[in-house]
Amino acid sequence: MERVATRVTPVRWRDGLELLDQRLLPHRVQWLRPQGAADAAHLIRDLAVRGAPAIGIAAAYALAQQARQTPHLGRLRAAAARLAAARPTATNLRWAVARVLAAATAAPPAARAAAALAEARAIHEEDAAACLAIGAHGAELFSGRVAILTHCNAGALATGGIGTALGVVRTLHAQGRLVRLYACEARPVLQGARLTVWEAMRDGIPVTLLADSAAASLLASGAVQGVVVGADRIAADGSVANKVGTYPLAVVAHRHGVPFVVAAPVSTFDLHCPDGAAIPIEQRGAAEVQRCGGARVAPRAVAVFNPAFDVTPAELVTAIVSERGVARPVEAQQVARIGR
Repeated sequence: MERVATRVTPVRWRDGLELLDQRLLPHRVQWLRPQGAADAAHLIRDLAVRGAPAIGIAAAYALAQQARQTPHLGRLRAAAARLAAARPTATNLRWAVARVLAAATAAPPAARAAAALAEARAIHEEDAAACLAIGAHGAELFSGRVAILTHCNAGALATGGIGTALGVVRTLHAQGRLVRLYACEARPVLQGARLTVWEAMRDGIPVTLLADSAAASLLASGAVQGVVVGADRIAADGSVANKVGTYPLAVVAHRHGVPFVVAAPVSTFDLHCPDGAAIPIEQRGAAEVQRCGGARVAPRAVAVFNPAFDVTPAELVTAIVSERGVARPVEAQQVARIGR
């Protein structure tokens, strides 16, 4: 069996939480050491670490680090609430924080820090294993040699392993079946241009960058055999919240008969959320759109609409892939089967 691996990791524990500062990529590699839950929550909000599984792992370690500083349950609960609220759309964040808090609460005071750290490490290891399984299940959806289009970054930088969408891509590459990865730039923060391209090139994956507005022409050309994206939350009906710009890709892929696949771990499924309309969408600051690469490109006074995510309805999704298998067709019963 082929070995699927990556040289990239966004979160690590070295006697304390360390985060790869993704705001500086691809120009500089710098590791940050948040000093507590408040510091970690700020870094999550500011996109120093991003990607639904990765922010869950980062928050889990941050709460474990907080438990080292104070085992007092009231303070841990306050720290957990602050971390869970750092970004509202990704369900992994609340899920991971709740797991670590429950582990700490169940332990006696002297053992709370160790119990919290063990739970955080378990979350990290489970996500790495989930990424490998997602990659294997997702690759099976495609036959022969294929070119894949992706949006934003759902790779190693966004997870605890080889990635979700890029886990599928890495598996195809390891099998010798990937012709090329096409990466949308993902305005306004350029996660595709800055992050997906960087980690693909670092791992020797053939990659081509394109402007978001060029994706429709690429799909119409027949050069791409699949679109594979990640997710920040999957509702019970199969609606998918992902980086803004995903929904139009799904519409165009449907128009041209190109499979549109969503890859995400079970921790991203929110079966208590009935549909896409119930998913909270984070609204971010105007400066992200008014600027590009640090340079102002629009008048300071202009009004800005800047949702971080959009919602793709289930009828536009060919398949949802988790570590527990594939939901196809994408309907509530199938989503529940692999999302529980």
